[in-house]
Amino acid sequence: MDFRQAQAGILALLDESPITSSNVRTDVLELVQVGELGLAFDALCSWIFEDSLAMSRHFYERLKVIGDELEEQSAVDRLDELKVE
Repeated sequence: MDFRQAQAGILALLDESPITSSNVRTDVLELVQVGELGLAFDALCSWIFEDSLAMSRHFYERLKVIGDELEEQSAVDRLDELKVE
């Protein structure tokens, strides 16, 4: 996965994420725009975790794929308990 694919993947996840806070969404978007993909991905996962936001198995699997590509697996691992069927 190249930079643009990772960038597009994070933005797609952000669009579909259970995060409703406009401030958090703006922060993640700004990190992506300045090329801080690892930080953007970590922020996305951290807010999902902190707010205990439920997510679909499909969304979780997509997080795992991008987390692997960005070498940010630990950001995703803790979200396992928030998956819903």
